[in-house]
Amino acid sequence: MPKYVIEREIPGAGDLTPETLQEISQKSCSVLNELGPQVQWVQSYVTDNKIYCIYIAPDEASVREHAEKGGFPANSVAEVQTMIDPTTAE
Repeated sequence: MPKYVIEREIPGAGDLTPETLQEISQKSCSVLNELGPQVQWVQSYVTDNKIYCIYIAPDEASVREHAEKGGFPANSVAEVQTMIDPTTAE
């Protein structure tokens, strides 16, 4: 199943409280439960003004549907073509 990187522009994301991040996470999980097991949230990285999310989904439309139903921005959705890490150099 394809993996996607979603860029969400959220001004002040890095200043969100743990409680707010928990609320956002709960909303995301609620929408994921509604969509079914084919869309999976792997993890997210919070920066100053953006949140980068890793999802597994059958297609980009499913990722965008999750964003729309959850009220989250999905400013950029990119399918991961391959992964590399330090062991790639060996």
